[in-house]
Amino acid sequence: METLRDILDGAARGVFPAADGSTTVVPQPSPRDAGVLAFTAHSVVVTDEDPAWVYEALRGPDCDPLAAALHPRFLAALLERTGRRSETVDALLVGAPLPGGPPPALTEIRDAGHPRIRYALGRRDDVRAWRTEGGVLVMGRGMAGRLEVSVEVDEGAREKGLGRLLAGAARRLADEPLWAQVAPGNARSLRAFQAAGFRAVGAELLLRPAASAADSPPGPASAEDAGVPQ
Repeated sequence: METLRDILDGAARGVFPAADGSTTVVPQPSPRDAGVLAFTAHSVVVTDEDPAWVYEALRGPDCDPLAAALHPRFLAALLERTGRRSETVDALLVGAPLPGGPPPALTEIRDAGHPRIRYALGRRDDVRAWRTEGGVLVMGRGMAGRLEVSVEVDEGAREKGLGRLLAGAARRLADEPLWAQVAPGNARSLRAFQAAGFRAVGAELLLRPAASAADSPPGPASAEDAGVPQ
C-alpha cells in the first residue's frame, strides 16, 4: 500500500497521483498527523478512520468530485467524527536542496521562547532555528517526517526581499526536499517562496488533536511569513 510519505516524495520529484478525480485514503503516519491534501484532480485523506466511511462521506450532493475532500461539508463531517480541530487550507510548496551552505550572516539560535520557534515545536520534531538581522528561519520535521520551513521577517525589515533570501537560505541548509505551507491570501509570502525556487504542488489542510499551549499563534504574522497558517 502506498504511504503518505511515498506520495509526498513523488510530488517532490514531480510525480503526482493520477489526475482522475479520485480520492486516496492513507493511514496517519503518527497520532499527530492527519489532514487532507489536494493535488490536481486527486485528493489524499490522511486518517485512521475507516476508508469506507470517508468514501461514503465524499458522496454528498454538493461535493465536486475534483475537490470533494476540501469541501466544507465533508470537512465538517470529518472533524466531527475525529474530534480534531481544523487549521486553514494552505498552498503546499516544495523546494529542492541547494549546494553551497547558508549565508555567513545566518546564526543558529536555541531561543525556545521565540514565538515562531515555540509555534513550530508544537507541530514539528527536530526543530532548529537561525537568526539574521531582521528575520528568523525555522526548520523541522512535520507531516510524515518531511522537512518543513517557516520564516518570519521583522516589521522594520519588510519589503526588502529578506523573506526570499531566508527561503533560499533554507534550501542551502537542507539535504532533501524542503516543504512550506503558505496561506493562499498571503501573496507576499507566496511570491517570496516562489522567487526562492519553491514550486506549488497542491493544497493542504492539517487536522490537529486537542488544543495545547503550543497552538497559540506566534504573535502578529509577518507578511513575509510562511510555513504556518495565517
